[in-house]
Amino acid sequence: MTSRIIRPARRPVVGVMGSHADAHAERARRVGAWVARQGYHLLTGAGGGVMAAVTEAFVAVPERPGLALGVVPSMPERPGTPLPGYPNRWVEIPIRAHLDSGGPAGDEPTSRNHVNVLTATVVVLLPGGVGTASEARLAVRYGRPCVAYLRSAAELPGLPGGIPIEADFARVAAYVAEHAGPAPATPAAAGRRPA
Repeated sequence: MTSRIIRPARRPVVGVMGSHADAHAERARRVGAWVARQGYHLLTGAGGGVMAAVTEAFVAVPERPGLALGVVPSMPERPGTPLPGYPNRWVEIPIRAHLDSGGPAGDEPTSRNHVNVLTATVVVLLPGGVGTASEARLAVRYGRPCVAYLRSAAELPGLPGGIPIEADFARVAAYVAEHAGPAPATPAAAGRRPA
């Protein structure tokens, strides 16, 4: 008799990238709570600003099957030692890297931005600076589906062409759902009745 190995379906990972300084709280919270309710995992760069706001909203959703992942950058002079303030307190699974934070060098091979983008099934961009723009360029380079939740391109200087800009969250959600697909059912979720 042969036994068959049953592999669970992988839960999609939604990467949310944005400013490390400004939370853009209303939009970040909307994204974080929605990602949790869809049953997806959330991935951020584990820092403050948008990263903290989206993760706080994500973990606040009760009975969510997804987890909050954060790719933690290292101090350039001490690889493996997290930058001060990383990971933020809402990250459930910190992914520690020997790579630095990115910033203006976010496209460089030593940036953790590559891990952020390559781990994500789909990327959502919120307002940000040069680091977020580098993640947008990496999404284009690696062919990751990517949508910018912005009022205008001015909220993310350096945003490459070809990435859709949506000011309406319903369109952002539709884009993510289309590219991530449905999350697999969990045993707990399978027995619950829809609300």
